[in-house]
Amino acid sequence: MKLKSKMKLNRLFKFSLLVLLTVACNKKESENTQQNLSSNYQETFEFGYNLNNFVVVRDTIRKGDSFGEILERNRLGYPKIFQIAEKAKDTFDIRKLQIGKPYMLLCSKDSLKQPQSFIYQPNKLEYVVIEFCDTILAYKERKPVTIVEKEASGVITSTLSETMDEQGLSAQLIYDMSDIYAWTIDFFRLQKGDRFKLLYKQRFIEDSIYAGIESIDAAYFEHRGEQLYAFNFELDSTKNISDYFDEETKSLRRTFLTSPVKFSRISSRYNLNRRIAYYGYRKRPHRGTDFAARIGTPIMATANGTVIESTRRGGNGKFVKIKHNGTYTTQYLHMSKRLVKVGDYVKQGDIIGKVGMTGNTGGPHVCYRFWKNGNEVDPFKQKLPAAESIPDSLKAKYKEFIKPLKAQLDRIEYVEKENLETSSEELITQTN
Repeated sequence: MKLKSKMKLNRLFKFSLLVLLTVACNKKESENTQQNLSSNYQETFEFGYNLNNFVVVRDTIRKGDSFGEILERNRLGYPKIFQIAEKAKDTFDIRKLQIGKPYMLLCSKDSLKQPQSFIYQPNKLEYVVIEFCDTILAYKERKPVTIVEKEASGVITSTLSETMDEQGLSAQLIYDMSDIYAWTIDFFRLQKGDRFKLLYKQRFIEDSIYAGIESIDAAYFEHRGEQLYAFNFELDSTKNISDYFDEETKSLRRTFLTSPVKFSRISSRYNLNRRIAYYGYRKRPHRGTDFAARIGTPIMATANGTVIESTRRGGNGKFVKIKHNGTYTTQYLHMSKRLVKVGDYVKQGDIIGKVGMTGNTGGPHVCYRFWKNGNEVDPFKQKLPAAESIPDSLKAKYKEFIKPLKAQLDRIEYVEKENLETSSEELITQTN
């Protein structure tokens, strides 16, 4: 009997020990599971909301969508929708939802999944929030923007746009730089070996979403051996007026732009001895400069002035003529559309019409004609006056302002096509 009792006690002890070990293991496993869940759980914030607290519906505005239809599709009744629209109208006109723009609905995390907030993004930077969980609240906000300073450089091998594109530089940067030097460099006659350097700022929304160029602070362009610095200097902080000047405080602007269209190409230059096969190679003087561009391309006034003609006539087609002063007049031919009328005062860079093919023309372009003292001349051979330079009272301040910028520009090394190709090969080797 004693032996049987001992065996029974041993079995009971072993069973109890097994139970305790099992409970301990299960507790440990449960703790590990909770730790893993805790470590995997991440709060996701967007537009000021913790998205983990909602059922999130993301979509874009589609053709035929309205604010009411979107909410009704997502289980909200019209009486409530009408009430929301009335409360929100002073902040945002819900009728102005644009097709293709993103929106987000934050819905309750229950079986009803009723919308509680509507968030609409008219652009990358701004957003509109309409809350209607307890009380109705509507407001506009802007995402935080980070400004990042950048450097760029390059050597022209074909065209400026191709050289900058090879480096992944944005189209806006190309346009901005061409605007800076539009009065001093003929971008249609860049030479192989011309080179540039840039100091500029980029905008990033929430540190990651690219939002364009903030400004070009300083630039350097070497064209045909001539060194051209440009520094962006604030002339009047109260009116937010700034402009680009060179090392000697002179403005880079001229009274006339070198081209009435951006990034076009010259298809035919001013030539009094031009011979055309169509006319049996007889001389047909060409007293204008043709800029080839797509139909509808904006045409700019190359200087301030008053419109003295805006009509259609013979081989000129639709055209605009501008008197700038007692010396200079310009004319813009073959427009598809005129956007100014006689008597209008236009400023340099204002859009006065669109490129077309009206009149005698074999392709879409604008024929740009230039008069000096009543005679048609080649604008590219005229020594045009410069705009005003920095006032004497600001020259000392300007000289100090540009010192660190010029030093930084001078330190930038040129990125050439060969270096880009080498970098690409090295990157491929490292990846493989």
